[in-house]
Amino acid sequence: MSSNMIASSEYQRIFLEDIPLLDVRAPIEYSKGAFNDSTNIALMSDDERKQVGTCYKQHGQNAAITLGHSLVNGKTKQQRVEAWQQYITKHPQAYLYCFRGGLRSKLSQQWIKEAGSDIPFIEGGYKAMRQYLIQTIESAAIEQPLLMLSGITGSGKTDLLLQRNEAIDLEGLANHRGSSFGKNIDPQPTQINFENNLAVKLLKQQRLAYQFTLLEDESYLIGRSAIPQVFYQAMQRSQVIVLEESFDNRLSRIHQAYVVDKANTYINRYGMEQGKHAFTDYLLNSINSIKKRLGGKMHADLTVLIEQAINCQFIRNDLSAHFDWISTLLLHYYDPMYQYQLAKKQQRIIFSGDHQAISEWLTANKKRIQY
Repeated sequence: MSSNMIASSEYQRIFLEDIPLLDVRAPIEYSKGAFNDSTNIALMSDDERKQVGTCYKQHGQNAAITLGHSLVNGKTKQQRVEAWQQYITKHPQAYLYCFRGGLRSKLSQQWIKEAGSDIPFIEGGYKAMRQYLIQTIESAAIEQPLLMLSGITGSGKTDLLLQRNEAIDLEGLANHRGSSFGKNIDPQPTQINFENNLAVKLLKQQRLAYQFTLLEDESYLIGRSAIPQVFYQAMQRSQVIVLEESFDNRLSRIHQAYVVDKANTYINRYGMEQGKHAFTDYLLNSINSIKKRLGGKMHADLTVLIEQAINCQFIRNDLSAHFDWISTLLLHYYDPMYQYQLAKKQQRIIFSGDHQAISEWLTANKKRIQY
């Protein structure tokens, strides 16, 4: 065993301490799944990796290694080593890994050392660390007490979660607000990255040792991010607290989030004219995504209201018309759907109240576990 290798027993510490990680896999591997604290500076490009892989299948390991050295040589090798050295200079405590902690890790480590720097590589590489995180989620589903925060659309569940140390914001991890209008301007993470980030959050919650982990009572899908099945099933068995809020406050909160803030986000990103079009597309695409569930007439009526509100917004600088379609959507779509779902959870509900009451109840019930 190399004296400069980080053993698999250190995985927990790596994630808890947010150790900087140098990922030397090919870019295509990194794009499919990675860790938050990692930076991809590849040993081989996607094309080089493909050529070496084909050679390995046809001619064996030795021929593949020889080809790899011929592809990453001279100026190409020098540029990659220099990039690694620059990273290590900025992150002297960093660790290195490839996919399995094998040849690519050892070769990268060797070249870095020959250039005058030193960095340990991680036993098992990305594959083993990924498996460790999957096991973390599966274990948490069995061992980590969960508490679900339910609340009607617009009640401010996310606002409350962000104020609580014992909470994990699943929608934040998924970069999606969970509803048909919940899509954000930046893309959602890959499914693998969503799972990796959830596992790291669970590890950090275990370290805090609260009596429970607070989560929003989400659907299985948050946008296109799927909650791991075993964890979702544990959520469905867990006790529920219900956040109550007035209709007017809900209406105001949704108007702020999905009209005022969203329009500003698009305009700041794309400029006034392009931003207006992007915001308009966002609203119309969102209502179109639930057309079948709304029914033809309600969808058509809401579309007219949205278009009228957009015209008032950008022609008269009046955003108040958006309250019309938001209130209609709440009263005739979201609220009935929520009441139907909540009725099926009555036996699991242990507390209900407004923001202050919920916060006080959580504080009174979040005693640390005694070891």
